[in-house]
Amino acid sequence: MRIEIDGEYSGIKFSASHFIPGHAKCGRLHGHSYTLHLVLYGEKAEDGMVMDFVDLKKALKKIVDEFDHRVLLPTRSKNVIIKKGPEVEVMVGGKRYVFPSDDVLLLNISQTSAEELSELILARLVKILDFPPNVRIVEVGLDEERGQTAWAKREVAD
Repeated sequence: MRIEIDGEYSGIKFSASHFIPGHAKCGRLHGHSYTLHLVLYGEKAEDGMVMDFVDLKKALKKIVDEFDHRVLLPTRSKNVIIKKGPEVEVMVGGKRYVFPSDDVLLLNISQTSAEELSELILARLVKILDFPPNVRIVEVGLDEERGQTAWAKREVAD
């Protein structure tokens, strides 16, 4: 069985800015209104559900709240130099940015692409949520705009 949470209808969204070093257009600082989606594959449990939608939506909203209205920075990028203090100084492609620390979210990824963000969000979801044994596969989709979605997938059943 497959169940889905559509972030567009469930209000599981966040706005954030980022850049992709070396990309002609996306190398400039810009933002998106992201929407998060979830698909679970599994069997119905004794309670007749694959998993409670309420628990799933709470966990997803917790994650998007962390990302919302932040500048997303990749800490593992070879092209981005980040100096952290009361402010965060970023050097990339001959440009220098300075942001208040509270406005920045440092992420353990090499790029802030939709692909890497979806994998990171999936990993965070699996870490904070205990999936019941009847759930086999979890997929997270991240729209960076309508019609452009990156999907990450993970098996969670033993």
